Amino acid sequence: MLELIVSGIGLGIVLSFVTGPVFFALIKTSIEKGFHAGVSLALGVVISDAVYVAVTLFGSSLLNFENKYRLPIGILGSAILFGIGLYYLLKKVKITYEHIPSSKKNAGYFLKGFFMCIFNPFILLYWISVTSGIYSLNGELKSEQIIPFFGTILITLFGMDTLKAYFAHRLRHKIREQTIQKVNRIAGILIITFALKLVYNLIFTETLI
Repeated sequence: MLELIVSGIGLGIVLSFVTGPVFFALIKTSIEKGFHAGVSLALGVVISDAVYVAVTLFGSSLLNFENKYRLPIGILGSAILFGIGLYYLLKKVKITYEHIPSSKKNAGYFLKGFFMCIFNPFILLYWISVTSGIYSLNGELKSEQIIPFFGTILITLFGMDTLKAYFAHRLRHKIREQTIQKVNRIAGILIITFALKLVYNLIFTETLI
């Protein structure tokens, strides 16, 4: 069991360096809104990951549902991502440091992280690929090994995202509004590009990547 947990930690660290729209959203939120907001967003992301891991491992019927409705689900997810990207691209940045965390606002960042991922069918394909790679290297895991192994991966991913949020928060007083504006625009362009690519692939190639 210890070897399984160590392997899960190692894989979680490796997967945490896979960058994407969520990475820029996490860094931007932590710089602009603080550590607690960044952690809340990261928690929403890891909960959505947990949902997709469960679907990948146990939900064959849900996978069939996703395949059947891949196009509308993909377009809806792309529209949400496009809206988030457009918001980042056009938003005017003004830093207001909040020393007293607001539970209501943090809940909003949690939902933002959750819905940003849960409506993105690429995340499902990502976890299918990860699971397939694990099984191809190590063979199929026993039922009593699944929760400790994948639970360790998800906890490690959340821990790494928490570290990212912490360091971004620590540096935010040294970063000017113009710098955050540039980060916003880069994040917005990347998210919009990803959303448009997802739609193109769904319509013209019938794949997600």
